[in-house]
Amino acid sequence: MRTVTVIGASLAGLYAARALRSQGFEGRLTIVGDEHHRPYDRPPLSKDFLKGETGQEHLALADAEEVAELDAEWVLGTRAAGLGADGRSVLLEGGRSLETDGVVIATGATPRRLPGPELSGVHTLRTLDDAQALREDLAGGPVRVVVIGGGFIGAEVASSCAALGHDVTIVEAAPLPLLPQLGEEMARICATLHGDHGVALATGTGVASLRGGPDGRVTGVELANGRLVPADTVVVGIGVRPNTDWLAGSGIALDDGVVTDAGCVTALPHVVAVGDVARVDGSRTEHWTSATEQAAVAAHNLLAGDTLKAHRPVPYFWSDQYGVRIQFAGRRRPTDTVRILEGSPDDRTFLAAYEREGRTTAVLALNRPRPFMKQRRELMRAAQPVAS
Repeated sequence: MRTVTVIGASLAGLYAARALRSQGFEGRLTIVGDEHHRPYDRPPLSKDFLKGETGQEHLALADAEEVAELDAEWVLGTRAAGLGADGRSVLLEGGRSLETDGVVIATGATPRRLPGPELSGVHTLRTLDDAQALREDLAGGPVRVVVIGGGFIGAEVASSCAALGHDVTIVEAAPLPLLPQLGEEMARICATLHGDHGVALATGTGVASLRGGPDGRVTGVELANGRLVPADTVVVGIGVRPNTDWLAGSGIALDDGVVTDAGCVTALPHVVAVGDVARVDGSRTEHWTSATEQAAVAAHNLLAGDTLKAHRPVPYFWSDQYGVRIQFAGRRRPTDTVRILEGSPDDRTFLAAYEREGRTTAVLALNRPRPFMKQRRELMRAAQPVAS
């Protein structure tokens, strides 16, 4: 393989490029990204960056020396517009075409938006530019912020806005934030973090519409139950959709992402997918750890021309809210029982295990990083196949 093109100058794209080089690829490496920025770390966008505690210069995932070592051609500020039917050419916006022997698809995902006219003061938070725009909108003094969606991004934004002194309300369609991820008992405990810090919760109702003033700026959020929540700024965090539109007509299988086998390989062995855009072995994950782990596996299989390694992780995610680190690992089912291993939910610091038929299926921790990591390692060991 003489040329590889990475589509997506993201965390997953960067780690795939690094893995290709570390695994011996010495050919031409091209990295295409639709943003003008080189790869940066997204988790701080909803936390330290939004609060103004860290600057853009601290977000870079690679310094100048690491970029030089990659020896890649960077094509930034340019979207991929199509993939040839044989997967050997990438069409870029503007008409340029890249001939390539291998392709890494790492185009990530795009925030879902609410229907209706666009209003100023309404934000999503996915990119550095999104975060900068939201930060500027919050800089004029205390305002009324409504966060639509109580998932991890929404909760972190609410936490940051509350720390900045804003009046914050979270609107969540489910009965509790994080209910699908944590189950009712643990989701209820985590929901108390919002109330502890003066953030209001409006749960069990969706959004009917956004209200705007004559100047085109948002003034409120009308809920499905008829309530009107006044708002000066709105942050929409209702999930994402994978960036696969550019692959229409390519022959690559798409189903809520790019469909791959357990080795991140598509039906074309010289085309792999990683990160938020990849549906690996029937599952698509949107977490930092998955993106980095998939990259090494995908690079190995791309260079081998076959699926020789598989990515079968124990899911893991973390979130920082109101000074509390929430960590979760494993695969829980609704019927699993939960047991507190140490600490107390009343103190907002504890370690809990989800159990099924006498074995641990998942672990959750609030501000218990060391014991959590021990439990996570045990889950990972238990998930490894037994050598014959």
